[in-house]
Amino acid sequence: MDFDPIFQAVGDFFENPIIQLALRAAAIYIVVLWLASAYWAFRDLQHRTNNPVLPYVAATLIVLFTPIFFLLGVIIYKLVRPAERIGEVSERQLAEEALLAEVESIRSCPTCHRRVHEEWIICPICRTRLNRVCPNCGKLVGLDWSLCAWCGKDFERREAAAVGALPPAPEPATIAPRASARSSGSPAPDADRQAKPRPASPRSRGTVGSPDALPER
Repeated sequence: MDFDPIFQAVGDFFENPIIQLALRAAAIYIVVLWLASAYWAFRDLQHRTNNPVLPYVAATLIVLFTPIFFLLGVIIYKLVRPAERIGEVSERQLAEEALLAEVESIRSCPTCHRRVHEEWIICPICRTRLNRVCPNCGKLVGLDWSLCAWCGKDFERREAAAVGALPPAPEPATIAPRASARSSGSPAPDADRQAKPRPASPRSRGTVGSPDALPER
């Protein structure tokens, strides 16, 4: 079988100026797509990592795959690249922090762990003290606050002043009961007994200063 007419027809087909122009346009398109894929990998990895070297490595690997196999390089890159971008990671972390802050803002009793209101003073379930009232402005303050955030009342200074104003302990009495009685102004029993005059006996009344007394024999 003679294949010369077939080869000649194929040769004539590719020698056609329109076909040659189309082939050149396809080759240029493949090269541009190859280089664009390398640039896309470079820019995409910049948004997915903070390492400044990895984007250049990814672009270089796609370039090394040549225009014939660069599609294989793009597939490998998409398999090994980070799943999330830096912005997406930041948004997810912010959402997690916001959710955690919302959960922490829900106040609970430290004893029974029931949900309580932030303006409650005592837990109605277990009677645990939650807040206290500022004696200066009358607003609620925390139990662990050292001063009032509303009026600036210093609670620690007040407690220190109260401790310093306590009266000193009385000293034990060292004065004798008789001396204490004299100092208080009440006469001693012995002094009363000595100061009180005794009544005179009948004999002494008759012998001393009495004109009717008879002389002794």
